[in-house]
Amino acid sequence: MKIKIILTFFAYLLFSSFAIAADQTVEMLNRLNKESMVFEPKIVRVNVGDTVLWKATDKGHNVEFIKKGVPEGVGKFKSKYNKDAEYKFATPGIYAYWCTPHKNMGMIGFVVVGEDKSNLEQIKKLRFSSKSKKIAPDLINSL
Repeated sequence: MKIKIILTFFAYLLFSSFAIAADQTVEMLNRLNKESMVFEPKIVRVNVGDTVLWKATDKGHNVEFIKKGVPEGVGKFKSKYNKDAEYKFATPGIYAYWCTPHKNMGMIGFVVVGEDKSNLEQIKKLRFSSKSKKIAPDLINSL
């Protein structure tokens, strides 16, 4: 009986640590409703110290921070294709990102850390193209 309780306890610890490993999850999808090539959700709000997990739900996607689309002092971040990716946010501000092969198809997203929008003007200056250029203004206005 004791062994069963101990095993149950360790199973609980194992699975609960996976459940809290990421504070927010963003799915990388080929299709959602009538949209194709999307992050879901497109905008995530987290606190400093929180982690975002980008889930490779569908194949062919990655996550890349857009150059000049992150707070000052934040380095490059680019995940591998077809792999889940995590990032722990230590610096407040807005982070703009895209899926490298689908950025022209509108596969862009934003993370707002600590409700800090001090780099909003820099985000507004980012150059998007094709479909991303059409959807970016509405997303940025909703930050």
